Amino acid sequence: MRWRTDEYLKLVRPNTIIWKVRQSGHQLGAHNHDHARVFSRPVWPSAASRVTVSILQNNNKKRKSGEKGKAAVMAVNKSKVALGFMVAGIFALVFGTVLAIVGPLIIDEQIVKNTVIDPKNEMSYRMWKDVPVPFYMSVYFFNVLNPKEVLSGEKPMLEQRGPYVYRKRIQKENITFHANSTVTYREYRSYFFEPSMSAGNESDVVTIPNMLVLGAAVMMENLPFAMRLMISATFKAFKEGAFLTKTVGELMWGYDSGLVDFLNKYLPGMLPSSGKFGLFSEFNNSDSGLFTIFTGQDDIRNVHKVDSWNGLTKLNYWRTPQCNMINGTAGQMWPPFMTKRTTLPFYSPDACRSMELVYQRPGSLKGIPLYRYVAPKTLFANGSDYAPNEGFCPCRQSGLLNVSSCRQNSPVFISHPHFFNADPVLLNFVHGLHPNEDQHGLFIDIHPQTGVPLNVSIRLQLNLYIKRVSAITETGKIPETIMPMIWFEESGFIDGPILDTFHTNLVVLPAIMEVMQYGFIALGLATVIVAALVRHRIRKATYETSTQGNGAPTKSMQGDSDK
Repeated sequence: MRWRTDEYLKLVRPNTIIWKVRQSGHQLGAHNHDHARVFSRPVWPSAASRVTVSILQNNNKKRKSGEKGKAAVMAVNKSKVALGFMVAGIFALVFGTVLAIVGPLIIDEQIVKNTVIDPKNEMSYRMWKDVPVPFYMSVYFFNVLNPKEVLSGEKPMLEQRGPYVYRKRIQKENITFHANSTVTYREYRSYFFEPSMSAGNESDVVTIPNMLVLGAAVMMENLPFAMRLMISATFKAFKEGAFLTKTVGELMWGYDSGLVDFLNKYLPGMLPSSGKFGLFSEFNNSDSGLFTIFTGQDDIRNVHKVDSWNGLTKLNYWRTPQCNMINGTAGQMWPPFMTKRTTLPFYSPDACRSMELVYQRPGSLKGIPLYRYVAPKTLFANGSDYAPNEGFCPCRQSGLLNVSSCRQNSPVFISHPHFFNADPVLLNFVHGLHPNEDQHGLFIDIHPQTGVPLNVSIRLQLNLYIKRVSAITETGKIPETIMPMIWFEESGFIDGPILDTFHTNLVVLPAIMEVMQYGFIALGLATVIVAALVRHRIRKATYETSTQGNGAPTKSMQGDSDK
């Protein structure tokens, strides 16, 4: 039997070789087919076998070394990628943080730039010069239902009529800029009746107290008796009575009166106007005086604040310096960056004084944040209830402002409609008043970041102090009363393209910037954390592989060598 060595298969242990042999064309015993037999036997390796084993061992080492090299290269590449992501995450984090700090500063800078009164700021200057927001004046008359009974000493019964709505057009003219960061102008106003928005027509007839008779009677009650008799005779000569029944249009814008012509001829200056006499005749197609306000060029905190009115830096209507102060703005816009502690001061030529509103609550108008400001109860409080108002006296009940000192001494009082926020005793003087805040409280909704009003409703009531005056028989037995005549509401709100522009610039863009800054911060943090974890795992795996390759033999190899 003859055997031939085919190949070395495997080195099991030193001095032992596995041979694969195959019978070469000879029979093995009684069998006549090829078969393979694998056996092992310890031998003393020959020179050839030692060379062969050495070659196999070297090849195996090279293969393992190559695999380790490739693994090391891949580990290094992954580590570099993770490091790159870490750097990118840090950049995103820094960018988001910078954006969070710088973003609001950029927005504030743009607000300051566009709030300053400057012809170069085309849009904001045009809004200031020609107020594009539609303003309306809604007028309500208190129609006296029992004028004859009132003359007999009974309590007046009032019926509210209206609203009679007028569109108000406002335009600034004679604009002059000065070197001390101020601008002077006159603001002209005109009114146009809006039948579609009104509850009646200007031809509606109403009855109200006759200011020419009842007002003059109170003004002249201290004159000599004979003089009062002459005045009463004059009233009779011109057929003027205690109550006046006229159309809404006549009462608003003036009517022809022989008594008015007589007074303007022989007592010039007694009446507020030299033409027709009407409750609003001096307001239509007129200006509110010569205003000088700050532009905000040198200090944005002063923008829109009044420097002088008709050349005056203080008034001379009232009894104390504090009450004669001209404070705040002209009542259309305020300085930006308001807080809840900020008040809303403004000077009103029609009320002959400065007024101040206080913060009530936050709100929103079509997504734009706002602060609501309202009149405090102390606004028209008398000097007894609120000492700083002592200068506005002589006072009557709280809730009434005596404006006779700037209205030719006529006994006219201003209040909130229906005596809202006033002394409850005033409600006992007449029938038909029902005050509530929603309908009769005044407010201004303002965007605190820009100082721009978004929704305005100024509501005031005109009252006449009436009483019986001896020798003036037209007063009959009228009880001493604060008689409401009319109340009006001047309102307006931003809408349409202007509101859309406000919403885009003050809500959408800041929201996008806020999302971006926090998005970059979150993305940067997440990227840094994930990349750091991945890099840590790669370094750990590389270290373990290196330790196994350079350290002691594995457990299986140790077991084999022990056999």
